[in-house]
Amino acid sequence: MRTQKMRKQKLRSQWTLIVASCALLSACATPRTQIKNTLVDKGLSEPTADCMAGRMVDRLSTGQLLKIRKLKKFEKKDAGDISANEFVKYTRALQDPEIIGVVSSSAIVCAF
Repeated sequence: MRTQKMRKQKLRSQWTLIVASCALLSACATPRTQIKNTLVDKGLSEPTADCMAGRMVDRLSTGQLLKIRKLKKFEKKDAGDISANEFVKYTRALQDPEIIGVVSSSAIVCAF
């Protein structure tokens, strides 16, 4: 009976370790991947989002990237629903000249 209880405890500990490991691995996505996924979720096409994310991560602070992630205008859009030009237009609401500059230049470079 006691060995059975110990086996259950050991099994529970192993599952806890597995779940914790999976959670840590999912948190390890690179900032570029996180921003790319955010842009795709907000309606940009995958290639445009990938290109823009690389430039944005290199040029903006973590706080500025979080502001972009929190833009409410584009919640739950399908990839390709909006153009980079529309996205630039709505990032103006953040009233951060650096974000607007980086997003605008990224949209121009990545549109072609």
